[in-house]
Amino acid sequence: MLNVDFDELLNALEFVSANTIGDEEAYICQVTGTIYWISSEVDLEPDTPEDIEISDLYIAVPHKKDLGLGQGLAMAFIDQELPDDYNTVASYFRKKGAYRRFKDLLEERGQLETWYVFENEAINKALLDWCQENSIQPTNPPVYK
Repeated sequence: MLNVDFDELLNALEFVSANTIGDEEAYICQVTGTIYWISSEVDLEPDTPEDIEISDLYIAVPHKKDLGLGQGLAMAFIDQELPDDYNTVASYFRKKGAYRRFKDLLEERGQLETWYVFENEAINKALLDWCQENSIQPTNPPVYK
């Protein structure tokens, strides 16, 4: 099994997820565990292998949306913590700026910190599941009871 530092992998996930799918990418070398970062804007890694996007030696780090961590996660949180606001939040996601309005509502309701804990736990668990599916052994993973 391939060993990869969990915090570095989490940083790569955040990097990949910072923009639209495909704008930023990260790949894990299945031989060394090295993570290569690729930006559509800047040349971050001058030593990036040329065949990284087509070779079976590399695994693409997923975008949060690929792990089900987008709108569905926000709606699951609302369903659990603020069910009376479910329809309001659902309407947010029909327009641009949904996450800003979502977080404004959470702050108004005193639930913003609860959301961050919920979101971080979901991200960590989804990333650990992804690691298991891809035969990656994360070093220093978070521990859940």
